[in-house]
Amino acid sequence: MKVAISSYNGAHFREHPGNDRPDNDKVQWVLGFGAKTLLEKGACYDQLSRQYPRASIVLCSTAGEIFDEEVYDDTVSITAVQFERTAIAAVSANIMDFADSYEAGIALVKRLPAVDNLCYIMVISDGTLVNGSELVNGINTATQCKVPVTGGMASDGDRFVSTLVGLNEDPAPGNLIAIGFYSNHLVVSHGSVGGWEMFGPERPISKSSGNCLYEINGEPALDLYRKYLGPYAAELPGSALLFPLSVKLSTGETVVRTILSIDSSTGSMVFAGDLPENAPVRFMRANFDRLIEAAGEAAVQASGDHTPALALLISCVGRKMILNGRIAEEVEAVRDTLGNQTLLTGFYSYGEIAPPKEGAHCALHNQTMTITTFTEK
Repeated sequence: MKVAISSYNGAHFREHPGNDRPDNDKVQWVLGFGAKTLLEKGACYDQLSRQYPRASIVLCSTAGEIFDEEVYDDTVSITAVQFERTAIAAVSANIMDFADSYEAGIALVKRLPAVDNLCYIMVISDGTLVNGSELVNGINTATQCKVPVTGGMASDGDRFVSTLVGLNEDPAPGNLIAIGFYSNHLVVSHGSVGGWEMFGPERPISKSSGNCLYEINGEPALDLYRKYLGPYAAELPGSALLFPLSVKLSTGETVVRTILSIDSSTGSMVFAGDLPENAPVRFMRANFDRLIEAAGEAAVQASGDHTPALALLISCVGRKMILNGRIAEEVEAVRDTLGNQTLLTGFYSYGEIAPPKEGAHCALHNQTMTITTFTEK
């Protein structure tokens, strides 16, 4: 397995000195995570398709790009991989061709070749038109939770208007991509940790619909949030990034949900993921040092008992906005854990996809650092 990462600023490509220098004609898989303004122009895809003529090229708009241990804006972070004993198959779909995101998730997985040695699936999804929770539920139905799945949802900074995803073409809104990895020699590990502190009592969701929350324990959700946020209540919904919601699923697993918008007239709140009725919830708050430590814990989970060749980091736009000038510290925490032999790439997303722990069902997360590592043995 040979890996090369580079950073594109709209005019030039900057290569990492630790690259393995794969053969461009033998590269099978290319990832390009970048600013929407750069991806819209088409020059990046055109150059990558010429440079890697036989590769499956995946492009995705971001809220920030991870290149080595740095975090950038207005660039494209590019990863090229040449496997020695692994085959891949990449397929795509568009959400507009399906009744809902659940059906899209099922169809996407079923488009992959059904071969016995399918060992892992990566999913990259549009971040605004797709319901991430429904998408993951559809994926779990199609895989029967027998194949590990990780990935993330495209983003566009803090604008939350539209995102771009593309497979072997210029990226566009509404696209979803699945990449199947077929091998008996590929080791894929993952970790996902938030690092938020829970406070207040656990309460049940008494009224919700999809990702819209109306009542918690019989009380209007927005009124309850305002009570707990205190002086931050006047700054809603922006201040909600500091106070996500912990949701306990029927499987016993816990996920984090971030507020996207509020409706004062109905006392309701829209979150970046579904909130099932009767699910127990607790408020959460940010602790800067704890968020950075959590990134290192995710790296420990993903490192396994080997030194990975590549680590894919997908972190939440909310973490980037909260940590602000300290954002590089969470990537540095990953570097400190994995060491200098592992190349780091990734992006800031509108949602992270991964099992909460090894062997669990795949889930949609918000406000986590989610890491997937790759090693070929």
